[in-house]
Amino acid sequence: MFLTISTTGTPERPATDLGFLLHKHPDNAQAFSTSYGTAHVLYPEASAERCTAALLLEVDPVALVRRGKKNNTADAALAQYVNDRPYAASSLLAVALSAVFSSALRGVCKARPERAEEPLPLRVEVPALPARGGPDLVRKLFEPLGWTVDVERVALDEQFPEWGDSRYVRLVLEGELRLAQALRHLYVLLPVLDDAKHYWVAADEVDKLLRAGEGWLAEHPEQKLITSRYLSRRWSLTRQALERLELVRLADADDTDVEEIDNAVDEQTDTEEKPVPLAVRRREAIVEALRGSGAARVLDLGCGQGQLVQELLKDVRFTEIVGVDVSVRALTIAARRLRIERMGERQASRVRLFQGSLAYTDKRLKGYDAAVLSEVIEHLDLPRLPALEYAVFGSARPGTVLVTTPNVEYNVRWETLPAGHVRHGDHRFEWTREEFRAWARRVAERHGYEVRYVPVGPDDPEVGPPTQMAVFTLGGTDTTGTDKTGTDTTSITGTDMTGTDKTGTDTTGADKTGTEQAGAEKTETKEAKAV
Repeated sequence: MFLTISTTGTPERPATDLGFLLHKHPDNAQAFSTSYGTAHVLYPEASAERCTAALLLEVDPVALVRRGKKNNTADAALAQYVNDRPYAASSLLAVALSAVFSSALRGVCKARPERAEEPLPLRVEVPALPARGGPDLVRKLFEPLGWTVDVERVALDEQFPEWGDSRYVRLVLEGELRLAQALRHLYVLLPVLDDAKHYWVAADEVDKLLRAGEGWLAEHPEQKLITSRYLSRRWSLTRQALERLELVRLADADDTDVEEIDNAVDEQTDTEEKPVPLAVRRREAIVEALRGSGAARVLDLGCGQGQLVQELLKDVRFTEIVGVDVSVRALTIAARRLRIERMGERQASRVRLFQGSLAYTDKRLKGYDAAVLSEVIEHLDLPRLPALEYAVFGSARPGTVLVTTPNVEYNVRWETLPAGHVRHGDHRFEWTREEFRAWARRVAERHGYEVRYVPVGPDDPEVGPPTQMAVFTLGGTDTTGTDKTGTDTTSITGTDMTGTDKTGTDTTGADKTGTEQAGAEKTETKEAKAV
């Protein structure tokens, strides 16, 4: 990645003062280590009449892969190795600009303080710049800031003009601005034009944006677009930044401080209502459905680390609670969470944890009032679902079965979830509401159950709730060879269809105690899956 900054001067005010302002001597070529490679600063020309400083970022492709955003899709994995990042100006170059010219970005120059405060005749050239929006957007972003913009598209291949233009442009900016202002414009707008960042955008990015945008962003006509793209379209952060920018604008209009305007809330009193986590709402919905069914003896199938078991223990109407999971590690954590060893005799008699695979019929699962499959089915490959269906609905046959799973239609509402991605790396599928209901109807008809559906979480009028729950109630005719008393008249043989051997060892390579990218705590498996 390459960028040059040039200025002109006179014998009285030589152009080589640019070296003082950038804190980089024109006679030296310097190299600086960054997280993604090496940044070089050199001066192709340095005279009293004209001086040019060049920033060359040499990207280390291996570091780019190792430190880049985690992504579980095959296309993204390939893109880590085959991409245009080493060549096109982007947030990598913006970060290098900030690191190498940090003092100049703040407008600090002890050797020439008066020059730091003066506008300079500047010329900035970027040979290859991704511009999602084309030359028109480039002009809309830079011209209101006082720049004269010369921008042209880069052809995909000059030898094959019929292929058309690429999404890259050659950019030349000219204008009389303070050097610190020019650097701040570049720091913000380079990743905005690329509409991508190479690192995770956290809450502190709002402060970075407001610092770099001080004095120009609050009045920019494309303020919303700049803010949204800079913050990777994270709507909560964008809203926060726009609200603070509006305060800045009002303060400037009233010639007062922001603190004097933003004084309506006592900082010592937290009046904001905290949203209820989806995992909590899911447990509440499950417990309510179990109470409505009148169940006393309950199975938590795929219990993970025991959050639901812990919740059920609080209600004395549940006289026996059994947690089943294939992962020994998860069961160990569940036992520690529940403090089984410290329970009184009466409380301990209500709970059991044991290892088991839901792909096999298991006599231990028979005779219970209800069973819960919370965020479990989506962790199985679709061809393996019939084994679980039979083991639960055909063999164990509890009176009530609760199944919860993510609603893929709601994923567009998760601001941190990239388009086309599932909520957890181990999810083999995520169903729409219609797909889930079609599956539930088939299972109910095949095994003699009736089914109804309950939304969990906010029920969006367009995309439905974030979690969908099916409540199966035993009743009707069983067509699988199992009578309504729960007596198993068929058997399943062969390989464990969940990728788990008969000893309970998980062979799928996916640990159910994995993390969730939508924001759940990394140490809580089922909570992680939930989000």
